[in-house]
Amino acid sequence: IGSELIDRCDELGTLLAREEGKTQPEGKGEVYRSGQFFTYYAAEALRQIGDNADSVREGIEVDVRREPVGTVAVISPWNFPLATAVWKIAPALAFGNAVIWKPANLVPASAVAFAEIISRQDVPAGLFNLVMGSGSGVGQELVESPQINAISFTGSVPVGRGIAQSAVTNFTKVQLEMGSKNALAVMDDADLDTALACALGGAFGSTGQKCTASSRIVVHKDIHDIFVERLVEGARNMVVGHALEAGTQIGPVSSDAQLQQNLANVELAKKEGGELLCGGEHVERETEGYFMTPAVFAGTQNDWQVNREELFAPIACVIEVDSYDEALATVNDTRFGLTAGIITGSLARATHFRRNVKTGCVMVNLPTAGTDYHVPFGGRGESSYGPREQGQYAQEFYTTVKTAYIASGNPA
Repeated sequence: IGSELIDRCDELGTLLAREEGKTQPEGKGEVYRSGQFFTYYAAEALRQIGDNADSVREGIEVDVRREPVGTVAVISPWNFPLATAVWKIAPALAFGNAVIWKPANLVPASAVAFAEIISRQDVPAGLFNLVMGSGSGVGQELVESPQINAISFTGSVPVGRGIAQSAVTNFTKVQLEMGSKNALAVMDDADLDTALACALGGAFGSTGQKCTASSRIVVHKDIHDIFVERLVEGARNMVVGHALEAGTQIGPVSSDAQLQQNLANVELAKKEGGELLCGGEHVERETEGYFMTPAVFAGTQNDWQVNREELFAPIACVIEVDSYDEALATVNDTRFGLTAGIITGSLARATHFRRNVKTGCVMVNLPTAGTDYHVPFGGRGESSYGPREQGQYAQEFYTTVKTAYIASGNPA
């Protein structure tokens, strides 16, 4: 499965870009990464997992093993329609579970293409199942079913909270990845080019439609003016266009509903007192699409609504601070806790930030968006609930532990 995804990343990446709106390089990269998840978990399936111990009682051995949890419902979002689903499906299958996958309604083509790949593999009938339909209909049926042993969901906080409340009726195991309000802290000793690359990529990559996007940019006062000037210049120079057109850096947002929500958030930031320095407009191109220019706001405050709620849009709000301590406090002042980043030339600051920021993932001199497949992923607060995803940590969710006691008896 992994090899075919990697071999067909150009073809399937183009399909994904056509369907979801991310640029062709982003689409191809997502398919390639999806293949890497499967090749990684193909190896994990052979890893020896378990423990053997002597009992505190004579003549008894203790055997600890992991077994499949059972039937897993996977409910995945539209923003990374393949990668997010695959990083759930691959470990679920590798650890011996059956999977029922309900993708988002906006992205059926990539789901069908992936299911077709699995259908041609040596996967027993009924072990992998694709179901399409609304979250309130098909999704709710899965969540409430007593035949589902575990639910892995990525989406909004309200839906995740509803899933948790419904699942407890059957004591169904849940893993929820939900909202975020990530921040990138730019210190006065930061390398300016690195800071700009991280801010532009983190805020506007994938049209800002990433759970790891950094819509809050916390900037030290001593570097604020030159940083904002360069950030606006960079945002204005980003190419907004058709997802399949060479050179496009920002494709269309996913739907008209998402576009209208984005534009409403631009107006909200203005109303709250933010200074719109560039972008934030619906623009037309040669083909129809929900195109929007990347927006940069200055003079925003961390307690404004635009800096409290997840935007999922190409909108960056700059928050000026007087010191490193204020920057750290501002980054942590959120009910979410998925990822955060700092741009600094100080090892002491980087180390202190890494140890004291209240997020599941932290980046030093890197964008907040961009993680590896072989290590755990997840957050704190309202960003995540349940065991971590990805890497060896995935076994905590997709397996259950059995402890066996064996009396050896008398050899005579």
